This record gives sequence, C-alpha cells and structure tokens, in this order.
Amino acid sequence: MLELFLGRWSILRPAGAAPACLLVPVRTKKRFSVPEWARELSPEEKEKRLKSSGTIFPDDRIERTFYLACTADIIDPYIPPEGDARLTSLSKDGLKQKMEKLKQSAASQLALRKIKDHDPDFSTKTFPEKAQEIFIEAHNCLANFNKQKLHSLVTERCYPEMVRGNRYKTIRWSFLESLEPPRVVHVRCDSIINRGNLYGQVTVRMHTRQTLAIYDRFGRLMYGGEEVPKDVLEYVVFERYLVNPYGTWRMHGKIVPEWAPPKEPIIKVRPPGEDTRKHRSGV
Repeated sequence: MLELFLGRWSILRPAGAAPACLLVPVRTKKRFSVPEWARELSPEEKEKRLKSSGTIFPDDRIERTFYLACTADIIDPYIPPEGDARLTSLSKDGLKQKMEKLKQSAASQLALRKIKDHDPDFSTKTFPEKAQEIFIEAHNCLANFNKQKLHSLVTERCYPEMVRGNRYKTIRWSFLESLEPPRVVHVRCDSIINRGNLYGQVTVRMHTRQTLAIYDRFGRLMYGGEEVPKDVLEYVVFERYLVNPYGTWRMHGKIVPEWAPPKEPIIKVRPPGEDTRKHRSGV
C-alpha cells in the first residue's frame, strides 16, 4: 500500500523538481476587457449603425477662424460727372453737378456717422491731405521696389493691380504739385458676412501734376518721360477695416470714368540684336 502511494507521488512530482517552498509566484499582466460602447468603430460600422438606428448626424467639420483684411471690390462706386475739372460752377453743367452732389450726399452722411463711431478722429476736412500722403508714398514705394512697405499702404486687392506687369521694368515717378486741393467726394460703409464686419471706403478726388517714365530691362524708354509733366485727374478709393482698432486707411483702388481719355499704349521695343539674329536665321 505504501509502495502504491509512493508511486503515485513520484508521478505527481517528477524527479529533480524543486520543492514547494522554493517556488516563487510570478505576477502576470492583468488584462482588462474594453466594453463594446467604448471600442473604436470603423467608418463602415458607424454608417451601418446610423442607418439601422435611423439617426442622422452632421459631418465632422473643422472650424477655422479667418480674417478679412479688405473687401474684394469697391462698394457703390462713385460716378464722376462728365466734364469734371473743365467746367466752372457758374456754368449750367457745373450747377447741375452741384445739385447731383447734394442728392448723393445723404448716403455719404449716413456712412460718415458709422465711420466716426469706430474712428472718432476721422474728418472729411483733414482726411484728403492724409490720403494724398498715402498716395504719394505708395507710388514712391512702387518705384523703389519697397514691397514690404507697399503692403502697409495698399490693400490686398490693390497690390496685385499695382505690381502687375512691372517685372524687368524700371519706373521713374514723381509728384510735382496739386492743381486743386484734394477733397472727399464719396463715403460708403458696408458689412460683409455679418453686421459686425464693417468696412469704410472713402473716395478722394485728386487733380495733380505728375511725371512718369517706364524703361524696359535694357534701359530704353517705353512710356512717358521724366521731363514731361502731365495733369492727372484721379478718383482714388481708400479703405479701412473699422472693427480693427489698430487698422489704418489704405489705398484700395481707382475709379476710371467712362468719359476719360484712353491711356497711351506702352511701346514694346525689341531687344538689341534680335533683328540681326532673325535675319541670319532666315526668318
């Protein structure tokens, strides 16, 4: 009987095994089961569950804040009267122009009140001189290729219009004098997207004398002349983002009336040596 017991013990405890007192318990990694509601579902499984439940959820959209520095166009552009700078106030046409100006001044007064709510220092008497300084400084920056300063003087709409086509060209521009004092002729104020985004636009009439000369990359004159002064009548629009307390007035564009004479075309001169090369090649 004893032998049978010892035989069974030898089977349960093979030879060479360590005694029970020498066994060290080892702690295994504890595994947690993730509940079904907390599991991440694939997009296909989401669609199946939404269809089966009959509920509709909006698509996931990333909301991004954006800043509108300027408008994309001129708000209610000013229509210059035909014959401006050539008619006197004593003539019949001159009196008609004054009457039409009085009719349009009502909308300008309403816009002026909105602008003064955000810019209390704004005045139609002092602003034309400030606008003319911005105009002169912006054109000097364009002639001197000071693009960084030009961005602070003109809006993002006006900048590409000023620099377009000026590559490989030299511009010589100078302001000589004002034939008439600049004056405000049009004021508009409008909002974009919501009523809080207010933009103010002021149109200033400038009658000045300037010189402009454009040279190509070979130094040949393409347009105008540095010693040829010209009388220029311009209607320049200035804009400001009124909501921004640190915003400034910048040049936004120009209004060209329909009755204005067409501009002189820019002479395109062939580079030196091109004619001889074509002659040699047989073209």
